[in-house]
Amino acid sequence: MTIITDLKSIYYLDTNQWLDITIKLLRENRLEELDLDHLIEELEELGRRDKLTVESFLEQIIRHLLLLEYWQEQQFYNANHWQAEIMSFRTQIQEYLTTNLRKHLEEHKIKVYKKALKYVRQKTGYSINFPEKCPYTIEQLIDEEWLP
Repeated sequence: MTIITDLKSIYYLDTNQWLDITIKLLRENRLEELDLDHLIEELEELGRRDKLTVESFLEQIIRHLLLLEYWQEQQFYNANHWQAEIMSFRTQIQEYLTTNLRKHLEEHKIKVYKKALKYVRQKTGYSINFPEKCPYTIEQLIDEEWLP
């Protein structure tokens, strides 16, 4: 019981040390010594963080695709920049993407699109009629070669 109490106090003093000890305990199969409350909390936060990260990358990709495809008056000046941004965010999303996170994006694409749409409407001064529904599939959005 002392190890668990000590591990819980270490969590508040030095999270990295807590993590190192927790990993060691897991590797040694010393499961009874784990600080399960904080371990569960950290795993839940890790999952949340990854989901928010891929959602953010997807939102950026959608923003730039909408600007590239629909903001014709700025296309001459900004197309190369928008394409570079799309490429960058696609590269970053690929570093995080797993089967589960891809499924998460499929399930939350509508929400992400609405956030991206709100941004591009503001950026363009509400002067463009963007599609109300996302005109892109997840495959198109993450395909490093695809552009509208």
